[in-house]
Amino acid sequence: MSDRTLADVLESAESEVDLLRDLGLGNFTNVPDEYTNWIEEQRAWQEGVALADQSYHMTDLRITGREAIDLYSDYAVNDFSQFDVGQAKQLVVANPDGYLIGDAILFREAEDQFLSVGAAAAHNWLDYQAATGAYDIDVEMQPRPAATGDDPNNFRYQVQGPDAVDVMAEAVDGDLPDLGFFRFGEISIDGVDAYLLRHGMAGEAGFEFWGDYDDADTVKGAILDAGEDHDIRRLGGKSYQSANVVLGWLPLPLPAIYSGGEMQDFREWLSVRRGLISIGGSYDSDDVEDYYVTPIEVGYDHIIDFDHDFVGKAALQAEMDDPERKKVTLVWDDEDVVDVFASLFREGASHKFMNMPAPRSSACHYDEVTKDGEHVGVSKWMSYIYNHREMLSLALVDTEYAEPGTEVTLTWGEADGSGNDSVERHVEKEISATVAKAPYKQDRR
Repeated sequence: MSDRTLADVLESAESEVDLLRDLGLGNFTNVPDEYTNWIEEQRAWQEGVALADQSYHMTDLRITGREAIDLYSDYAVNDFSQFDVGQAKQLVVANPDGYLIGDAILFREAEDQFLSVGAAAAHNWLDYQAATGAYDIDVEMQPRPAATGDDPNNFRYQVQGPDAVDVMAEAVDGDLPDLGFFRFGEISIDGVDAYLLRHGMAGEAGFEFWGDYDDADTVKGAILDAGEDHDIRRLGGKSYQSANVVLGWLPLPLPAIYSGGEMQDFREWLSVRRGLISIGGSYDSDDVEDYYVTPIEVGYDHIIDFDHDFVGKAALQAEMDDPERKKVTLVWDDEDVVDVFASLFREGASHKFMNMPAPRSSACHYDEVTKDGEHVGVSKWMSYIYNHREMLSLALVDTEYAEPGTEVTLTWGEADGSGNDSVERHVEKEISATVAKAPYKQDRR
């Protein structure tokens, strides 16, 4: 299968949806699920300081050359007119119909040198355009180390929480740079050269920093030593993934690449290994486009620049003033959630096991959301957050039901006919939920 293209596999499948639904969940990262306990790790990002290792679960794409900015301008929704060296931004790319392909964080390292870090979908699309277009650029892409087993090019760490600034001030050689949000600069940690980005996660202040992977242990040790008096906690895979639900960032919607005549050449170029990603959850449609999202509805409307031409512009202009859906937080009913676990102790069929804190069995999750029995949206990324003592999810709901306080129902379970072997036999469970704002937590970054 590894020599086949995405187009080959889709053409031989009876259904794109069934193909993707049967894949299950692959390896997310090489980081352990827990370093101490996921509850204490969640508490650390709100009460003290936490260290996250982001080295293994993302792809890197470096593009160098005088026409690199032209490539980004042609295929990203962003404004690049005032994108300076030492600045980062959320890079967003859409297909010709305005559906989201993916996003990444883009760093301008030098006048003609850019590095982006994130999920593979956006990078695959840009890599294809670079390979088939007439751009005077050089491209280097590293796949996810967790998927290939290779060492990363760079270590990538993040320190976050109320004590993050104090810890980094102690760890950095010399003075801590005074950086604006999403600005980065050069630093040294224990004699190791690195880059530091002013950032944050889960609504708390923080920094992201990266450098040569050979220096990873030295830098990590220096950070842990600096954080010892602050009871620093390392985030395992469980606690790290759960942070997105309070931040309000929606990871891994299904990339909009599996349909459409204008995307066919791309599917014929893309290998199946790079192109397949799993879907799951109770939402069930035969049309793969029903699983697509747009940059506007997931909250990227404020970064779309209509003063330049880019792929998907016309469709997004038409949507901007009247989007059909909006991103919200859903607060799940406590008693309904408890009943999911209680079903394991009753006779008869049980409900789908809710692994804590992030009960994922597919990369791209979609649970049905209804109001008075009618479909009104999908619930996507869910996590239990100990700091709030609540099960939360990020959802896309019809705009008329997006007002905080609106009561809706989500269905917990897998759609009939799913071939995902990582999910046990179960019966679906309706869970009451209340709409809240996204991000759910006050942003103190």
